[in-house]
Amino acid sequence: MSSTQPPQHVCSTFGLREVEPVALGADWDGGWRCGDVVLSAVADHARAAWSAKVRETLAVDAVRLARPVRATDGRYVVSGWRADTFLEGSSEPRHDEVVSLSLRLHAATAQLERPRFLAQPPVAPWADVDVFVAADRAAWETVPLRTARAAGALEDLTPDAKRSVDVIGQLATLRKPVRSPDQLVHGDLFGTVLFDGAVAPGVTDITPYWRPAAWAAGVVVVDALSWGGADEGLIARWEDLPEWPQMLLRALLFRLSVHTLHPRSTPDALPGLLRTADLVRLIL
Repeated sequence: MSSTQPPQHVCSTFGLREVEPVALGADWDGGWRCGDVVLSAVADHARAAWSAKVRETLAVDAVRLARPVRATDGRYVVSGWRADTFLEGSSEPRHDEVVSLSLRLHAATAQLERPRFLAQPPVAPWADVDVFVAADRAAWETVPLRTARAAGALEDLTPDAKRSVDVIGQLATLRKPVRSPDQLVHGDLFGTVLFDGAVAPGVTDITPYWRPAAWAAGVVVVDALSWGGADEGLIARWEDLPEWPQMLLRALLFRLSVHTLHPRSTPDALPGLLRTADLVRLIL
């Protein structure tokens, strides 16, 4: 999330010379609105350019997608900034609708090829994207957190992070092999879907992972239960999804791993994850 206003040369390159940027909130990850365009700071150039290219033509049933706005020279990213069409709306605790949206979105992304950057391991010194890559691998690799440990990321852990590691080790023993095929999914839908009354929900970006579609739905449910005030029945309402208990388990391990590894994690986030862990254990 960026609190720094986009530089004037970036605005000019996107054709926004005479528009005063207005700061947006968390719904746009700290982006800046310039008329009908939103400028957002980019954490990873390759992922930002990939998302823009996909969203340029992707069609999803009953979903509004923010379309990329190219710079005057055709680029998607300029000096660490991207531009997208503005969508009305804000995040709301409509958790079942977000899960439903994830299924429609991933039916549309199922035909996309795996981007090369998703096969790359985290590289020290780690940026935010490396933390999420390592956390994603932790949920699926034979020895959880092996990638992170090999990179020295588990040294000097806080007591809170050590507690999280212990829970990861316990939950990992409950994993079973899964057969659901991997595909391109958006792994961060909770809190990022924009609702505007009865209008189709909006998606401003795609955070890419190469995992089963039901796993991405599981991440939404884990997030909603842990931090969004969702009712416990949310798990049962989606129990018909393929390999649902294992997908929820892998999603929970992913979020616990993010909590362990991310330098901005706070102890306040762990109690919600522990409550969700208790609920997931009941269905395994």
